[in-house]
Amino acid sequence: MTTVTERAAVRRLRHAPEDRPMIVIWEVTRACALVCLHCRADAQHRRNPHELTTEQGRALLDDIAAWGAPYPIVVLTGGDPFERPDLAELVRHGSSIGLHMALSPSVTPRLTRDVLDELREAGAGAVSLSLDGSTSATHDAFRGVTGVFDATLRAAQDVRDAGFRLQINSTVTRANVHELPDLLRTVIDLGALLWSVFFLVPTGRGEMLQPLDPQQVEDVLHWLHDVSDLVAIKTTEAPHYRRVAIQRARASADPTPDPTANPTANPAPPVGELHQQLTDAVEGLRAQRHTATRRPRPPIEVNSGRGFAFIDHRGDVYPSGFLPHQCGNVKELGFREVYRSSPLLQSLRDPAQFEGKCGTCEFRDVCGGSRSHAYAVTGNLLASDPTCVYEPAGQER
Repeated sequence: MTTVTERAAVRRLRHAPEDRPMIVIWEVTRACALVCLHCRADAQHRRNPHELTTEQGRALLDDIAAWGAPYPIVVLTGGDPFERPDLAELVRHGSSIGLHMALSPSVTPRLTRDVLDELREAGAGAVSLSLDGSTSATHDAFRGVTGVFDATLRAAQDVRDAGFRLQINSTVTRANVHELPDLLRTVIDLGALLWSVFFLVPTGRGEMLQPLDPQQVEDVLHWLHDVSDLVAIKTTEAPHYRRVAIQRARASADPTPDPTANPTANPAPPVGELHQQLTDAVEGLRAQRHTATRRPRPPIEVNSGRGFAFIDHRGDVYPSGFLPHQCGNVKELGFREVYRSSPLLQSLRDPAQFEGKCGTCEFRDVCGGSRSHAYAVTGNLLASDPTCVYEPAGQER
């Protein structure tokens, strides 16, 4: 039976995920001036003539708003959404019909204080910026353009000064994982309200980089939970962060559990050397930065196709931007119809269809594993998540 402590460890959706998503990511263009090493989209320097037009975009937003309250959060991304000259018009329309509009731009000369002020006036409420390293050497190498690190620090201040909620996105790989403690310091200093940590999926240009191995993923997830009282944490393509949150809640509620009390439940995997290294690197951070601790923000139970969907620049719908299985097109069926009726999306909402240990795991309803990692590694989007070290009860060790 799920305890009150465990229920508090993970936020539940307020609506049925088979009916509507909580978050919709719309790639309004694939054009972008950067050449990021890990880009899932293989962004282009010019806009695609087959992008959704302004009118088609307004119709898409109308369709999303037709769900009514609670309205999904709509994130306009790319490529670089600031490459679209009608961006403010799309934001204004979405905001006027009740949608929560957010932006995820690239840091290029197009991101100016004047443009931010225009978009804030149009009704956008949040902006996310990417920092993939704690130094210019690391981040600029990720982004493929010199000077982007310093420009991002300046842009973060402009975002806050314009009145937006600031989110920082960081993609973690084997090459930059040891920079996470310094990145945490930067995220706090920038005044970000949310740190979203992306666990690299080897797709698109990201195939050239090395993702963390499963034990490293586990260590990072536990460390993120440790520091979640300093800044709100969100993970992308690591839904087992929710499993970690529940296990940590259990341990906190009963620090000396009776090992015979629930003999069918396996213990949490042990944390390793990387966790200790990351922990040592932030020792004293609260005192040094005079950072007030806060009540950790529990992760929310969304996953690819389950409370979450991605729409590309041509209107094709996907479970996520990292899972290249097209489910329909908004110009043909409408987004709500695609989301509700797609057989692929329906399968992703049914944990009983998951295979291997993800299919038998006691956390499958709240976690479900990264479907993108499963597909990228095995070619089977319902397979076990290869980045998770947890062994459910009854699995072969």
